[in-house]
Amino acid sequence: MPLAFLQRLRDRTPHSPQSLLPQGAGALDLSVHDPIGLPMAGVEISVRDTGSQEVTHGRTDPNGRLTVTLPPATYRLVVTSDGFRPVRIEAAVVAGERTVPRPITLRLAPALPLPTPGQWRIDPDHSAIRFTARHIGLAEIHGRFNHFEGGLWIGERMRDSRVEVTIDAASIDSGVRMRDDHLRSAEFLDVARFPYVQFAGERFVHKGGSRWAVQGVLHLHGVSRNVQLDTRYLGIGTGIAGETRTACTAVTELHREDFTLDWRTMLARGIAAIGATIRIELDIQAVQQD
Repeated sequence: MPLAFLQRLRDRTPHSPQSLLPQGAGALDLSVHDPIGLPMAGVEISVRDTGSQEVTHGRTDPNGRLTVTLPPATYRLVVTSDGFRPVRIEAAVVAGERTVPRPITLRLAPALPLPTPGQWRIDPDHSAIRFTARHIGLAEIHGRFNHFEGGLWIGERMRDSRVEVTIDAASIDSGVRMRDDHLRSAEFLDVARFPYVQFAGERFVHKGGSRWAVQGVLHLHGVSRNVQLDTRYLGIGTGIAGETRTACTAVTELHREDFTLDWRTMLARGIAAIGATIRIELDIQAVQQD
């Protein structure tokens, strides 16, 4: 009797892939390969309508695959991965069907020219140092440091280069004066005792494509810690005055307790505080020095 019941249950269970689709929707089963035909994980795929508005996006899995379920229509796909040429294709989604386009093959992009060896001055007027944190684990707070300076010293081999940045801690700006005064106080940055935040990086590690890891030491609140900047190199350009410029973006994440800023103690005392983890983002332009 139980075996007969299980057999009837199997007979009523749909097995076709189409049966798994929402009513009135279809699916795109996408796959992405590298130039030699191996699957590529982590490739960004943006799905856009015919008006170029993004409908959804995602990244390929370890097998180089991504499935998206969409209303019936024709879509434009933009496929990107660092170090590879972007690919743009169109694909049609049909209600109740799974569409399997041919595998998308990415080709290597030309390498960006590296900065010439020598000294490059960071241009603060065309650069930014921003931070994002959570207010006691709730809403995000966004801010920036308004005053900083520094430079790059590019070696004959890029890996032998170094960078130094000095930030005026009192220039912190989150858009709220009372909060900024609190951040400058002894509870946080303590700018009276530690007026500067400094980073010195002396190890450049190529991570593929335009990605580099810049490893160095951050001096903050009287404490020094090893920090890695995950950096994207943007290439070389020419300014309006004819000067040669180079640019990059970089991000890192800091844990406040590593720098003796005790979030839990302040909460216990009833002080509304910035969260324990802070994301730092840098947009840097540097000008070649004669």
